[in-house]
Amino acid sequence: MTGNRGIAHVVCGRRAKWVVLALWLVVLFLTAPLASKLTDAQDNDAASWLPGSAESTQVLQLSEDFRPEQIPAVVVYARESGLTPQERAAIAKDTAEIKQLTAHGIRGSETRGPIYDRQSDPRAAQILVPITMDEKGWEEISPAVDSIRDVVGKGGDGLAVHITGPGGTSADFSEAFEGIDSTLLLSAMAVVIVMLLITFRSPTLLLVPLLSVVAALFTAQAFIYLLAEHAGLTVNGQSAGILTVLVFGAGTDYALLLVARYREELHHHEDRHEAMALALHRAGPAVLASGATVVLSMLVLLTAEMNSTRGLGPVAAIGVAVALLAMTTLFPALLVIFGRWIFWPAIPHFGDPDRIETGLWARAGRRMALRPRMVWSATAAALVICSLGLIQLRAEGISNADAFTGKPDSITGQEVSAQYFPAGSGDPLVVVSNQAQARQVGEAVAGTRGVVPTSLGLPPGTKPSHEGKVLFEATMTAPADSEAAKQTVERVRDAVHAVPDADAQVGGGTAALLDMDKATTHDNILIIPLVLAVVLLILCGLLRALIAPLLLIGTVILSFAAALGLSALAFRHVFDYAGESTDFPLFVFVFLVALGIDYNIFLTTRIREEAAHGGTRAGVITGLAATGAVITSAGLVLAGTFAALGTLPMVAFAEIGFTVALGVLLDTFIVRSVLVTSLFLDVGEKVWWPSKLANGGPTAPEARGTARPATTARRTPD
Repeated sequence: MTGNRGIAHVVCGRRAKWVVLALWLVVLFLTAPLASKLTDAQDNDAASWLPGSAESTQVLQLSEDFRPEQIPAVVVYARESGLTPQERAAIAKDTAEIKQLTAHGIRGSETRGPIYDRQSDPRAAQILVPITMDEKGWEEISPAVDSIRDVVGKGGDGLAVHITGPGGTSADFSEAFEGIDSTLLLSAMAVVIVMLLITFRSPTLLLVPLLSVVAALFTAQAFIYLLAEHAGLTVNGQSAGILTVLVFGAGTDYALLLVARYREELHHHEDRHEAMALALHRAGPAVLASGATVVLSMLVLLTAEMNSTRGLGPVAAIGVAVALLAMTTLFPALLVIFGRWIFWPAIPHFGDPDRIETGLWARAGRRMALRPRMVWSATAAALVICSLGLIQLRAEGISNADAFTGKPDSITGQEVSAQYFPAGSGDPLVVVSNQAQARQVGEAVAGTRGVVPTSLGLPPGTKPSHEGKVLFEATMTAPADSEAAKQTVERVRDAVHAVPDADAQVGGGTAALLDMDKATTHDNILIIPLVLAVVLLILCGLLRALIAPLLLIGTVILSFAAALGLSALAFRHVFDYAGESTDFPLFVFVFLVALGIDYNIFLTTRIREEAAHGGTRAGVITGLAATGAVITSAGLVLAGTFAALGTLPMVAFAEIGFTVALGVLLDTFIVRSVLVTSLFLDVGEKVWWPSKLANGGPTAPEARGTARPATTARRTPD
């Protein structure tokens, strides 16, 4: 068995296992303090999300020459029957107090207001409070809004008081992200514990993968923190949250596959070190290929225009790479250290018979083998029908009002403000142009449909000009996050770009949303084919075939379409969500393809191993029987961990979590177990073309060497 040992014994040898454990303890000692700092290193400012080359990003950068980056909070007072004189006096008093505020980036001296909806008998008033985005940025918004609320109170007795505008909405987003790491960590951990108890039926065994996954997460978080602090890696709340889910989901999947193969080898080898070495040798290629698929697929995100998407790539890749390392070093070392008793009460003993050929999945495989073409045709047709739900998909972006699963104060305030003031007030267009053409540019903006003509002006605290450039703002008639406002931005850009030599650019919150939509559309078109190409190349190299990888890619695409279709129907008719973000299909695709292909890799590598010395038909049935239970368990764990995203009060996260969880379940129970299995049974040996297996040729020497009759297993002391 010398050829089977190699690198595997470096991890799980009699002495090596202690070295591996010691090295990981040192790593954790060094990294645990850094992991907790990742939240502080997050950059949730607008520039960390926007595409770097977008016009709105350039305006954001240019505006820093005129004033510090600011985000306005809007205080709205309203009484439908009209504000009383006492209330108007109180509003004036609030305004004076706000103008004295300086903490948390509040620029009280630049506060504007009170602004009434009409001169006589006003029903509503607004106060616009600029908040400076200094080096603390996102962290200062919530405390700033809290300071303003301490002054204005919450209203009562018929007087509505709300804090809205970009500042108020950002504070509510910040609150939604608050504690995201701990929330997802606890949710994912709870799911993993429950599923491992169900799968292993052992209260002791579940501790080993759990400890290994937590070690991987802390190590990954520390490494990412160092890169964020010293190498310019962008990490935001979105990527940090997805990191937790990926590490737990992928790490547990790898653990389940290794445990299943280790248990199988313990029946044939008295020495647990030899059993683990063989388990790593035989399952290792599938685990490594699976990890490589996820890592490379995530790195493809580096080609994205969206900064937030591009930043997610290396964060997710690092997380999965560390999880892969932990589950192929620390995890097997711990299993060998604890010995067979860790499986209590179902301890696998040497010489126990395998139940693979008599299990549920073996029986299912034999039934499908009777009429495989009918099975895969009916399954594919059902998935196609499910994918018809795509006509209900509305991945055109969602407004702030629809972005929360609940209704925070800023959204209520936005609705109240829109009843009395121009809907776009508080989140204006920002226009930068050459000073010489400023008058013509201003006239072009004021004359554009959708802009309040009298709203053009210089923001308080802004320099009149800088190096021959000027900056001014304008209010739109439509809500800043609406489709109508985006169309207004398009018209304004067309108008100002037509002014000769003005070099005019249009930015602001609405322009940023428009540019994000365009960048995401570009990313969808570019990244999805690249990910498919990466996955196809890895499958070709792993299976040493072309037909099998093409079939697997086809099943993954069909599964993705079915998951999107069913999810779209659920979002419209069950959850009543208004729509999906423009990057929703991209994220779902990347996660489903990169992670969902894992199960096909686990299944088909085992099929190829068995087919090499028993034929493809027998290999398919044995492969399904051997991997069916573990892949089902892995799918349930991964689906559960992504479903944990639904604990966050944000629609975008809930939609991604639901769809990925649904897609993983489809992959686990339908695509992998039924569609792929019946396809391979129907195509037969030709599925391995152009390798020798396609012609029923001789088995590869490696395959012959790995086939081990139970009667020849080594008996060495445990």
